[in-house]
Amino acid sequence: MKRSLFGRIWPNATAAVLFVGFVFPVYWMFATAFKPTGDIIADDPVWFPTNATLEHFKKAVDADHFWTLVLNSVTVTVLSVVFSLVIALFAAFALARMRFKGRRGLIVTFMLAQMAPWEVMIIAIYMIVRDNDMLNSLVPLTVFYTVMVLPLTLLTLRGYVAAVPKELEESAMIDGCTRTQAFIKVIFPLLAPGLMATSLFGFVTAWNEFPLVLILNKDIEKQTLPLWLSQFQTAFGDDWGATMAASSLFALPILILFIFLQRKAVSGLTDGAVKG
Repeated sequence: MKRSLFGRIWPNATAAVLFVGFVFPVYWMFATAFKPTGDIIADDPVWFPTNATLEHFKKAVDADHFWTLVLNSVTVTVLSVVFSLVIALFAAFALARMRFKGRRGLIVTFMLAQMAPWEVMIIAIYMIVRDNDMLNSLVPLTVFYTVMVLPLTLLTLRGYVAAVPKELEESAMIDGCTRTQAFIKVIFPLLAPGLMATSLFGFVTAWNEFPLVLILNKDIEKQTLPLWLSQFQTAFGDDWGATMAASSLFALPILILFIFLQRKAVSGLTDGAVKG
C-alpha cells in the first residue's frame, strides 16, 4: 500500500516541480512587465504586480522601428510556414504512398538534415546571399527559414499520410474521384492535427531565429524582432520593466498559438512520429 501510494505521489510531485521550474520564469517576465519601476528595483521581491501599469509596454511599443520589425517578423514567419507546409504536404504524400528507387535514402537524408546543425553552413549561406546581391532583404530569410523547418515538417506529415488507410483513397477513386480529388477530399481533412503540429513548430523556429538575420541583415528596417530584442537592453540601459515588456510582447504570439493549438499539436507530433 505504501509503495503504491509512493508510486502515485512521486510522478505527480516531479511533474509539479518541473511545471513550476518552466512556468515561473515566464510568469516573472510578464509580472515584471506590469510592475512599476519602484517595485522592480525594490530590495524585497514583489511577487504580484498589485499596482499594475502599462508604462513599460508603451515604452516598448514606442521604440524606434518596432512596428516595422513586427511586420517583418510576421511576414517572414508566415510565408516560411506556408511554403514549408505546401512543399512538405505533397512530398509527404509521395514518400508515404509511392514506391520508387531511392525512396529510403531520401527519407534518411531528410532525417540527417533535421539532425545536422544548420549553423555550420552560415558562412556558405552568407556568401551565396552576398554574391547574389540579396543582403538586407527578407527574401533570403524566408527561403532559408523554409528550408530549416522543412525536414521535420515533411517527416511528421509523412507519418500522418501513411496512417490514413489506402482503402479510403481507393474508395474515393472508385466513386469517380481522381487521385488529386481523393487527396483533397479524403486525406487532407484527416491531416489537420499533423498540420497544426508542424505549423506550430515552424512558427516557433522562424519567429525565434536569430543568427541568420544578424549576419545577413544589417539594415535595421530589414531586421526581425529577435535581433531588435537583443539590442533592447543596450538602448534602454537598466530599464528592466521596458525590457520585460518587450520580451512579453515578443513571446505573446507563440503563447497564444500554443494555447489554441496545444491539443492537436501534441497529438500531431506523437502520432506523426510513430506511424508510417
